[in-house]
Amino acid sequence: MRVDRAWLGLAVLMMPTLLVAMDMTALLLALPELSADLGAGNAEQLWISDSYGFVVAGLVITMGTLGDRIGRRRLLMIGAAAFAVLSVAAAFADDPLTLIIARALLGAAGATMAPSTLALITNMFRDDRRRGQAIAIWATCQFTGGALGPVLAGFLLQHFWWGSVFLIAVPAMALLLVAGPVLLPEFRSDRAGRPDPASVGLSLVAVLPMIYGIKQLTLDDASFVPAAALVVGAAFGGVFVRRQLRLETPLLDLRLLHNRPFAAVLVALVFAGIAMAGVGLVVTQYLQSVLGHSPSVSAMLFAPMGLGVAFGTMAAPALARRMRPTTAIAAGLGVSALGGLLLAGVGGSHALPMVMTGITVLALGTGPLFALGTGLVVGSVPPERAGSAASMSETGNYFGGSLGFALIGVVAAVVYRDRMHGTSDSLADAVATSRDLPAGQGAELLHDAREAFTTTLHVTGVVAAIIFAGLAALILAMRLAARKSPAVQPDYEATLS
Repeated sequence: MRVDRAWLGLAVLMMPTLLVAMDMTALLLALPELSADLGAGNAEQLWISDSYGFVVAGLVITMGTLGDRIGRRRLLMIGAAAFAVLSVAAAFADDPLTLIIARALLGAAGATMAPSTLALITNMFRDDRRRGQAIAIWATCQFTGGALGPVLAGFLLQHFWWGSVFLIAVPAMALLLVAGPVLLPEFRSDRAGRPDPASVGLSLVAVLPMIYGIKQLTLDDASFVPAAALVVGAAFGGVFVRRQLRLETPLLDLRLLHNRPFAAVLVALVFAGIAMAGVGLVVTQYLQSVLGHSPSVSAMLFAPMGLGVAFGTMAAPALARRMRPTTAIAAGLGVSALGGLLLAGVGGSHALPMVMTGITVLALGTGPLFALGTGLVVGSVPPERAGSAASMSETGNYFGGSLGFALIGVVAAVVYRDRMHGTSDSLADAVATSRDLPAGQGAELLHDAREAFTTTLHVTGVVAAIIFAGLAALILAMRLAARKSPAVQPDYEATLS
């Protein structure tokens, strides 16, 4: 394939990459408006916001293997057509259940596109240097899309109704369906692993009860049902792991995790996703409910997080030419930890500048991990298994991001309730209650609630700093292990050290 055509094909691939990632976070600002319009309760709001990401995470490995088998471009086209149709269905949903179902099906469509885009890059760019540049651009769209989702949503909500957040995907998918067959190569392999329905079912039965349990912990104080769901999910997870280790061509090749550097990168992708999503969730609420900015203004103030990711991922290849990739990744994670500490000090008259600086620094430092780490994962397997390897990377990204909403949501709820001494379940609840109180009491309640939520932001910043610092130490430790262990394959060792 000529280079000029390859770069045009890459431009086409950026559209689904950006939009699938943006759909993860676009509802952060749209959720209050659509919830009021549809009459969605707290539990329904959680499922509306999170069902998409968890279905993507649950199915992306299956779709990666399927793409290797039936053709990566073909699967991408199928997913794009389904994504366009389901986006229209979500935009015109007239009740919470319809929207939840549409969001879940959108996740299934997104799962078909996520690994296909990255795997196709390995076919289009054979030169290592150009492939590294292409993956950096892909990673920029992948992770910037998640950060810019609220920005786009804020702009659309300022001028249109909440359904426009979904309709924005339709013209982009239509363009992909027209240009894709012309600019993108097809690739399939008879040696790719066959989809295993039993493994697919086990993975979903393992993930969904655990996610349900985590979600319900944010609503119920000491309920038996969430705990039972977590136990059931963990049990099926154990069965899933045992099956994958026995199969000759497993759905999820857990044997790759025996390579410590490979495992370290995947762990880092998951936990970085948790920290990034959790910070995004709390910061967007802080900008609106504590600092009092409108959704559109909050979206613009949140934009530096997306710009930080973009700059960090685009700068990663240049950093890798000047230092070892693992050194660049670990140094970046250390920078992200500093960003978390900046958020822990937010307050007073300089609250807004500190928030913006904190999220920018935090996002900037993740760039080398997202660009170089993703390249390592995809480059670690033969071309016929690139879709499966890409799906493992995507699973870490999406599962970490979705899990971040749930886990950090639990932490935020616990910290807030503790600071409010159980008198208020959420900042939104305090705002609603204050309207029915006398002016003095209402103002006092709002002051206490905003102070409590500010504490929540501080705790979230500390948690993020601990996660990033721990990941930096893990990456460095695994680099040393790669040098000392004779079991590490030479290509891994050369890449990581």
